[in-house]
Amino acid sequence: MITVIGTGTGAPLPPDATAAVAGAELVVGARRHLASVSASVAEGAEQVVLGALAPALDIIEEYVGKERPVVVLASGDPGFFGIVRALAERFGAGRLDVRPGVSSVAAAFARSGLTWDDAVVVSAHGRELRTAVNVCRARPKVAVLTGPGAGPAELGSALVGGPARVLVVAASLGDPELERVERVTPAEAAARDWGDAVSVVLCLDEARVVAPVGVTVAGAAANAGPAQWALDEREFTHRDSMITKFEVRALALARLGPRLGDLVWDIGAGSGSVAVECARLGAAVVAVEKTSDGAERVRANAAAHGVDVRVVEGSAPDDLPSLSELELDEPDAVFIGGGGRELPAIVTSCARRARRTVVVAMAALDRVPAVRTALIGAGLDCDGVLLQSSRLAPLPGEVTRLAATNPVFLLWGTRPVADPVVDTDRHTGREGVPL
Repeated sequence: MITVIGTGTGAPLPPDATAAVAGAELVVGARRHLASVSASVAEGAEQVVLGALAPALDIIEEYVGKERPVVVLASGDPGFFGIVRALAERFGAGRLDVRPGVSSVAAAFARSGLTWDDAVVVSAHGRELRTAVNVCRARPKVAVLTGPGAGPAELGSALVGGPARVLVVAASLGDPELERVERVTPAEAAARDWGDAVSVVLCLDEARVVAPVGVTVAGAAANAGPAQWALDEREFTHRDSMITKFEVRALALARLGPRLGDLVWDIGAGSGSVAVECARLGAAVVAVEKTSDGAERVRANAAAHGVDVRVVEGSAPDDLPSLSELELDEPDAVFIGGGGRELPAIVTSCARRARRTVVVAMAALDRVPAVRTALIGAGLDCDGVLLQSSRLAPLPGEVTRLAATNPVFLLWGTRPVADPVVDTDRHTGREGVPL
């Protein structure tokens, strides 16, 4: 049997956990964990400082194979982004006796006086930081588990200039002498060296940090996707019907595939209907609109639907390079709904940078060949449809007719799976599974 004991957030080990340590012939844990239980470890018991996981698992396997008792020490709740996953995969869940402690996430929210049933928890330890950043942009209450190269400074730097957020940085949780919990702006976090004692950062929109209604399903599901999408045009403020019609928007959203952790660009946003819908589905969104009144319209629509959309006033393709200075990474998906004669150049610029897909909506037949060439020329697989729809419309006498909408070409380019975007100049996190 492998007894997995969560520790490290201040509470002393309960008597049964102390007894398990005393009866173990092998005790595995980080150096600080081993030091905290040194008085309880039996004389002659082997102790392994947990560094690289594979060698420790091999040693554990030797003891388990001989039915010799093993204790593994971990921080907080070892079943929450912790070592229980690796142990269960190697030895089976039936061999584990897990004694959880208080997780760092629970402790950080407790120190802040906040509930966290409506919070999204995302790990940046051994994973791409961009995913955590995009979740922080899109959600009002997020806990980020940090790691080397993905701490408060890196997170804060990526969030500067984005939606209004406050970072709660929790370090050395549970240590009566070293624990500190600080509230800082993203800019303040970016300017400091936080060392390696930080395990979790809370990213909060203080205006929405208390859920207005009771939460039934916890975590990301508490802020899961909307009940419906491809909303009627009447759900948005727009000018002279200059808005992506809901039939077109429905297929565009299906091809964009916006989800929590993604970054989506809406180029030539107009009313921002596509941007808002992508944000409602969980993505972080940047909307580019060349007119001031259009930019304000996008902001108003985003506010009306309770989502964060970052609005950039500018013209494509000239102002697209500046987006790299604002964002941590290139977009996962791009929607292009305008462009005029510059459309092929805009498509080329976006297609070279999109990690997954580019979707282009056009009313003009003449622009289709050039856009298709631009998508293929950027290495994307191209497909598309002509959308023609007729809506029910009333006639006098309580009868109904079909009213045709303007035909729209929708082309999309998808990056082949074997050809991912690689940008060696940007931080992309580390590969591997955290403990």
